[in-house]
Amino acid sequence: MPGAYHPAVTPLILVAAGVVALAAGVLVLRSFGPRYRIGRLLASTPKVSVAEARALADGPPRYVAIAGRIDAEDEFEDDAHRPLVLRRARLQQRQGRSWVTFDEHQQAVPFQLAEGLDTIDIDVPALDEGLVVVLRQSIGTAADTPDRVPAGTPPETPVRLRVEQVSSVEHGVALGVPVVGEDGVIRLTAGLGRPLVLTTLEHDEAMRVLTEGDRRRPIAATVAFVSGLALVGIGLAWAVLGAVTGTALAASPSSSAVTGGDPRSSGQGPGLVGDPAAAIAAVVLIGVLAVVATLAYVRLTGGRRP
Repeated sequence: MPGAYHPAVTPLILVAAGVVALAAGVLVLRSFGPRYRIGRLLASTPKVSVAEARALADGPPRYVAIAGRIDAEDEFEDDAHRPLVLRRARLQQRQGRSWVTFDEHQQAVPFQLAEGLDTIDIDVPALDEGLVVVLRQSIGTAADTPDRVPAGTPPETPVRLRVEQVSSVEHGVALGVPVVGEDGVIRLTAGLGRPLVLTTLEHDEAMRVLTEGDRRRPIAATVAFVSGLALVGIGLAWAVLGAVTGTALAASPSSSAVTGGDPRSSGQGPGLVGDPAAAIAAVVLIGVLAVVATLAYVRLTGGRRP
């Protein structure tokens, strides 16, 4: 009858709420911009040795992670006399809720990652947003650097200087595609639609740098993903249990001809009541939604791969 309660409605609502929660978690992670993608790659890229990475350069392109000590022949020193292989300084001004770079200077020399006697070069020109190191930062206003800010910038505009540098006394982890260059040198570079990534930090510290110390958004995303998966699981289990028990209870082995049977029947049992076909279809739909939601969660959160 119109407006009657259908047993598959409540599980479907739970699954829909779970999908909405998962989507909310994805949106929170997306708010980190390119840093979210870098974090995903650091968490999910398969690791190989330097020797294995060199061997991969002769085959089909593969995006892999390697670890080793940073080595170079021609280091340069910073103000504290630390031997560096790369130093990048960026001046940024505040525009709304974002920081926009208006001046950038980079000094770098060729360097490699070494593991034992095996080394692989890093394609320094390809290293852009994928550099994840400890930031040295100072914040002021446009009035502090009047000769470097764009013309017409109000003096009170917030300006910050961010310095990133890599030392030859550090160990690092690099992510990229091993390739053989035109000069015959094997390098790790960007490829397969993914950036070249280099970090000198442990995994947890790298994630803190990528989130810039913001703990609220990662926690909110975690809560959204956990609650979303729980709602999807509960809804799917409820739907399956309801379909199985409802169909089983709807069938009766006895005939309606016995005392108390349905006088409107022609001596046959009541058969199946309700609409089991619709219930089964709803269960299948919920199952498909659960699979899609789970795959999206694994894909978007960078679940570890073997």
